[in-house]
Amino acid sequence: MRKIQGRELRRIARRRQRDVLCDVMLSARQCETRLTLDELSKLTHYPPASISAQLRHLRKPEFGGYAVEKRQRAAGRFLRGEDFGTVWEYQLKRAIRRKVAGAPLRSEGSTVSTALAR
Repeated sequence: MRKIQGRELRRIARRRQRDVLCDVMLSARQCETRLTLDELSKLTHYPPASISAQLRHLRKPEFGGYAVEKRQRAAGRFLRGEDFGTVWEYQLKRAIRRKVAGAPLRSEGSTVSTALAR
């Protein structure tokens, strides 16, 4: 009788959709290119609605805190079958997070109560 070695097979590490999209957008940024959801969909083979959701996630601090720039595509450019409605194009930038001076930390308590105690 032959033994099944299913447990010994190694799982192939799959990249997350968010990571793939981030790499594509950063590569496009290096080429100074902006991409529409349809263009991103054709490059990554993910649906446009899912790409839009991942772009929102990339803005969050826990997923990199990137700045996602969005602008309307110029009407004179070739739109690749998207010739109705507004077509938006996106560009990803690495955001610099700055700490606001004078903002209290949660553990320190309120600055108002400190001022009143003096």
